[in-house]
Amino acid sequence: MKVVLQRVKRGSVKIDNKLYSKIDRGLVLLFGVEKWDKKEFIDFMVHKVLNLRVFEDENNKMNLSVCDIKGEILVVSQFTITSDCKKGLRPSFDNAKDPISANEFYMDFCSKLKESNLKIQTGVFGEDMEVEIINDGPVTFVLEKTE
Repeated sequence: MKVVLQRVKRGSVKIDNKLYSKIDRGLVLLFGVEKWDKKEFIDFMVHKVLNLRVFEDENNKMNLSVCDIKGEILVVSQFTITSDCKKGLRPSFDNAKDPISANEFYMDFCSKLKESNLKIQTGVFGEDMEVEIINDGPVTFVLEKTE
């Protein structure tokens, strides 16, 4: 399971040129599921996302989590982050979980994030989306859970 986590000033998703969802200060998460991922990985990743200290405190140190600042979260499914680009010039998507299972993981992940009582917005699994990310910093981390 992979999540690209970006600290943002704002983020949004448009589908067919229409605003679907938007957030202000918080996190944009690009979420990908690999074929060997297990459902129990979701709890680990939700805990990591909600508690990772990537926001600055009064001393400009990254000591605050999205929960601490009562930030917002936008979650976008993105199977391309599961790609393998080691060989050749065309990415391989053999590592991606099948779409039906991946969507179940995505929905469960989003549902568990919503238990935090933060504002959680999403994209639409499998849709062609225009994602706007105004990165703050820039601050970007890649989170992975393999076992």
